[in-house]
Amino acid sequence: MTHGARPVGFIGLGNMGGRMARRLRDAGVDVLGFDPRAGVAEEIGVRAATSSGAVFADASIVLLSLPDDNVVRSVMTDPAVREELRADHLVIDLSTSAPEVSQQLATEVAARGARFLDAGISGGAAAAEAGTLTIMIGGDAADVQRAEPVFAPFASRVIHCGPSGAGHTVKLLNNFLNAVTLSATAEVMVAAKKAGLDLATVLEVINASSGVSFASQKRFPAIIQGDYLEGGLTNTLMLKDVALYLSMLSSLGVASLNAPGPVASFGLARSLGYADRISNTVVDAIGDVSGGIRLHEPTPSEDGTP
Repeated sequence: MTHGARPVGFIGLGNMGGRMARRLRDAGVDVLGFDPRAGVAEEIGVRAATSSGAVFADASIVLLSLPDDNVVRSVMTDPAVREELRADHLVIDLSTSAPEVSQQLATEVAARGARFLDAGISGGAAAAEAGTLTIMIGGDAADVQRAEPVFAPFASRVIHCGPSGAGHTVKLLNNFLNAVTLSATAEVMVAAKKAGLDLATVLEVINASSGVSFASQKRFPAIIQGDYLEGGLTNTLMLKDVALYLSMLSSLGVASLNAPGPVASFGLARSLGYADRISNTVVDAIGDVSGGIRLHEPTPSEDGTP
């Protein structure tokens, strides 16, 4: 799989970015990656750039997978990046950014003759590794078509949601539902444990009934076995996404009556020491304030005791 003589640039090689970059590499794509942490590109097995500007100097398609839109903006306003920005550049923001930031950056990039897509992703670390992510995109249809071969190694669904900003708008809507169902299911499972119920049986009922969700189907069958599916969105980032959602609703003039639950739940997780742990550990935070409840009690062989 080639993209002419130029590599595909990838800035941000963290939990999700690193997995997507590796999928591209495994598909035969020449990936030029940059991450401020030394040695990360080499660990992933992609060519290492010395800076974001160096990525833009060599690649015409550049993917961004960064913690928030402040970091996205800092990359795109870096003087070295601005100096290298050319008319043939297509910048694809895979981060979770505020839609208005995406729209502003698209306008600024277009003024230089280049193109910008906001491309929210969903599916988590497991989907990134399997190449089955869903991508929701805002921007011009021709730019989406140009990007599709780059998405193919790590995404099974690419959905063009509308003009600039639409991709990250849909992403925030989806992430809010994710936050609600994850935190609510965590609460329910702690209650089920404290009630003395068999958790696998509870999940069987939920997944065959009206309470079913991605959390109950894809997350909690592993969590009740002690596997928190590490590598995905942290509690801090989940709370950040909910805050972005609330800001968006405020600008739209829409009341948010369901936000207190996830705000309290992921805020609790942060305050109890789970800030940088995967958001699935919200169940342990709820368990902590509910009598020290854990869904899975390690066996002696699991915790290393004789």
